[in-house]
Amino acid sequence: MDFAGLKQQYDEIAGEIKAAVDRVLTSGWFILGQELASFEEEFADYVGTKHAIGLNSGSDALFLAVKALGVGSGDEVLTVSHTYISSVDSIIRNGAMPVFVDIDAETFCIDPAHIEDRITEKTKAILPVHLYGHPADMTPILDIAERHNLFVIEDACQAHGATYRGAKVGGLGDAACFSFYPTKNLGAYGDGGMIVTNDNHLAETLRMLRNYGQPEKHKHAFVGVNSRLDEMQSAVLKVKLAHLDQWNQGRRQVADWYNEVLNGSGLVTPVERDDVEHVYHLYVVRCKDRNAVQQRLAQRGIHTQIHYPLPVHKQPAYRDLGFDLSLPATERACREILSLPIHPWLTHDDVRAVADAIGTT
Repeated sequence: MDFAGLKQQYDEIAGEIKAAVDRVLTSGWFILGQELASFEEEFADYVGTKHAIGLNSGSDALFLAVKALGVGSGDEVLTVSHTYISSVDSIIRNGAMPVFVDIDAETFCIDPAHIEDRITEKTKAILPVHLYGHPADMTPILDIAERHNLFVIEDACQAHGATYRGAKVGGLGDAACFSFYPTKNLGAYGDGGMIVTNDNHLAETLRMLRNYGQPEKHKHAFVGVNSRLDEMQSAVLKVKLAHLDQWNQGRRQVADWYNEVLNGSGLVTPVERDDVEHVYHLYVVRCKDRNAVQQRLAQRGIHTQIHYPLPVHKQPAYRDLGFDLSLPATERACREILSLPIHPWLTHDDVRAVADAIGTT
């Protein structure tokens, strides 16, 4: 059973994609053109922000958001250890230090109750991750940030279209970062990313940063990078954006089916808080005997993954930074989580087949 449904997605929109690709090829313009400008405008409108700045990856979106806000050497940024490595890399690559906060055991997102305990005079920002498509609890996070004069950078790389108290994630903090990696709810046919913000000055800085620090051609205001979302990916993503809400609703339907058929299985199914709309980039269950469950599914040809088996603070790459701390909810999650196949083209029979393969744990 396919994990992400990319072939089925393409089959559904192949005509639109081919027309978009042909439009770019015919134009003869491939970098910083009308396709990107149009997609940025549509994405900003979708999220509900003034600005959207297209970049070459979600990793660069996180890195440049941290950089553009002036976070650097000697600063600390509060975030989680249960996330993809890019969330933390963005801090370290800017010379700052990540300070890990434990997660909420139900949502897998940063636990606001533990944030203020980790704030010091060096703290410059909070970087909450809307993990798996479930928004972090942003109201208390924003309240804490305001009290302590901290920036808030949303890592929304897995949460395209998710809502928190009626508003789409992305417009809640000072800036938000999205990834368009192919398997994301809104995915390119290659790498791509986006930063959204309501801050005019920050948006201007980011547009220069992504293009060698240039306010205009051959004039460099500061040292920047080459991190531009190209015309081809922009055209593809514009096609897919029109389908995103429908696809997200399909994911929610599949999640409802999973919740139904896994009732009584012994697995802990995902939580969706009352004030959010989860978009189920991943459908992640908890099971005490994960390896046995994963093996049973593999024997039936059902592909599963673990997002993520080793928390960042225990990764070899960060061993020299001396993270000697206990994050009980994080470490327990890493031992128990298992991602089941989810995409809008799964049927109820497919979901039932997964449940039958799991049996009772």
